[in-house]
Amino acid sequence: MTQRERQILNWIAENPMISQQELADKAGITRSSAAVHISNLMKKGYITGKGYILRTPSYVTVVGGVNVDIGGRPFRELVPRDSNPGEVRMSLGGVGRNIAHNMSLLGLDVRLVTAFGDDANAQKIAGSCAELGIDISQSPVIPGGRTSTYLFINGPEGDMALAVSDMDIYRHLTPQVLSGRMKLLSGSEAVVIDTNLPEESIRFLAETCTAPIFADPVSTAKAVKLRPVLGKLHTLKPNRIEAELLSGVTITDRASLEQAAGALLDTGLKQVFISLGAEGVYAADHERRVLLPAPAADMVNTTGCGDAFMAALVWSYLRQADLEHAARAGLAASAIAMESRETINPALSAGALEQRAGLRNTI
Repeated sequence: MTQRERQILNWIAENPMISQQELADKAGITRSSAAVHISNLMKKGYITGKGYILRTPSYVTVVGGVNVDIGGRPFRELVPRDSNPGEVRMSLGGVGRNIAHNMSLLGLDVRLVTAFGDDANAQKIAGSCAELGIDISQSPVIPGGRTSTYLFINGPEGDMALAVSDMDIYRHLTPQVLSGRMKLLSGSEAVVIDTNLPEESIRFLAETCTAPIFADPVSTAKAVKLRPVLGKLHTLKPNRIEAELLSGVTITDRASLEQAAGALLDTGLKQVFISLGAEGVYAADHERRVLLPAPAADMVNTTGCGDAFMAALVWSYLRQADLEHAARAGLAASAIAMESRETINPALSAGALEQRAGLRNTI
């Protein structure tokens, strides 16, 4: 659903008898344009009859981080304490935002709850979300706050030399703030969280939100926030090191991998997908376990692979896919992601994912 379609749907929900001309006047568009939007909403199933009978839309919500990433790379060997000729690039990132972006490409209706600063970077992110149809209306803007920014400098070969991470804004995503959005959260088909959230907020969501929660540990430093609530989560997607940290099991072979997954499931967690990088993924739930190899791909950039994997897991859950099909979808999404120079590959779609994973007519 586009931002304009969502706007029109909200007006129809407020007044089911509103005319197309009234909608056009409110939106500042022509009557024929309003009719096209209404037709699209009917085709997508959001309007189910005359008099604008509405179907409650199915949506997913992401609660997590958005960043503006600013990176520099010198043309020659980095010289400390000096100005180095090179290139500087700015892009939008953050685990939560990246997952939301990927889910939008897969055709899901996505809501994003994060914290914005009162600055130009927030406007850039808001503009991007509007283009993607990601609803950020429930994300607070913190007066005087700084939108999360990640500043890094790489060496000429691309290896990170130095970075500064300004993520103080997320402390404002308190349990009190999230409690005011609980209707949105519990009404979701699924909620995705990342560990940029304060630990007390993660605990609050795990204990209060009735929608299934999919958790991304983000990093070993932040993954520990999930340990007290593992049994209240639906899905966990750690890498090998994060799985070791959260399970207490050192992974050295297939047997220890199974032991680590078992320890995580014993907490009450419903399913876990342990990313093994180039070796694939180990997926487990309370009925079966499967180790799948990574599919062939032309590797360009692996930065966004984990975010694409998580988006595919949620997409698969909404399609009631089983464990193996979900794992295959995640691996396929990762493969598509790594074939792009950018963190998000715009070529990702539900059709591309099905074809890459060999899932057509199987889910």
